[in-house]
Amino acid sequence: MTAEPLLDIRGLRVDYGAGPDAVHAVVDVDLVLRRGEVLGLAGESGSGKSTLAYAAIRLLRAPGMITGGEVRYYPEPGRTVDLLALDEPELRGLRWSQIAVVLQSAMNALNPVLTIGAQLTDVLQAHRPDLQARARTARAGELLSMVGITADRLGSYPHELSGGMRQRVMIAMALALEPQVVILDEPTTALDVVTQREILEELSVLRERLGFAVLFITHDLSLLGEIADSIAVMYAGRLVEQAAAASLFHAPRHPYTVGLLNSFPALHGPRQRRTGIPGSPPDLRLLPAGCVFHPRCPYTVDRCSAESPPLLEPDQGSERLAACWRQDGSGPVPAELAQPDPVTGTAPGPAPATWAAAARPAERPDDTASHVPLASSADSGSQS
Repeated sequence: MTAEPLLDIRGLRVDYGAGPDAVHAVVDVDLVLRRGEVLGLAGESGSGKSTLAYAAIRLLRAPGMITGGEVRYYPEPGRTVDLLALDEPELRGLRWSQIAVVLQSAMNALNPVLTIGAQLTDVLQAHRPDLQARARTARAGELLSMVGITADRLGSYPHELSGGMRQRVMIAMALALEPQVVILDEPTTALDVVTQREILEELSVLRERLGFAVLFITHDLSLLGEIADSIAVMYAGRLVEQAAAASLFHAPRHPYTVGLLNSFPALHGPRQRRTGIPGSPPDLRLLPAGCVFHPRCPYTVDRCSAESPPLLEPDQGSERLAACWRQDGSGPVPAELAQPDPVTGTAPGPAPATWAAAARPAERPDDTASHVPLASSADSGSQS
């Protein structure tokens, strides 16, 4: 049984700048995070992953602006919160208590002149002012223990902790108020592989224990294979594929996903030459016509350079999506894009695929000229 939606993003559009010189960083993205799910968001640097997440919770810095779409949060059955309609006090009350974020470069986000304990208790004091000082300190110790750090480290300063310990502190801070949604933006960047695995294992245990949902942002697909239930892949500000993690790893349907998977060497089996993806990500100010990936794609047809593909259902009867003309049912599908899905057992068929966007109006009433106010710099993080 599919879990209920917790965070529902529909048709979200984000620009940097305004007017004819605006850079369209996120274009008509739909994404649903369900209760208790780990949803991976993957793509190269600059693909719009962090911008999408920060826009959804209104943490964009200038000159970023939301120019269309909607973001709905469902904290409990029968209650809906329109995140794009909240004012600043309402947003401050929601962040950390219900939706928490571990920002990029989180290891460097700790205040170097305050102890770990002071920074953890500050979160508790801001959101739970009725909690006594002794109770706040006890809770801070519990949080550290929860991520594998002894409570005697509450008196330590950030420079006295290793990189992995500082990252764990940031995760503990994000979980301090037991939120329902945790957004992890490149949480293992700059950590060695052993520490990465330890943190992933701890996150899995904490999710099982506390029941929060995770939006896990990374450029490393191999990490998502360890922790994600489903994966969405972004390229040039667009969602190009979404599927269950096992389906995407073993039977990708978009050439970009195939390229990402082929960029990682296998740890077992015979040695194979890795091909990677030719070329570089496009300049968002000078995007190619048609499919934005076609200049780097080895499977192009004439239509690819003329028309931009919508998200299609390549496998009839499945919920996976791919924005690729080779999956529209009008011709043969390359073998690399037609492997049987290990989850559903389906494969791309000859019948025309269902257009996922067909049921959605071409233009939303609130999309015509809506610019959502930016978050204050005090609440903002870095985007990429």
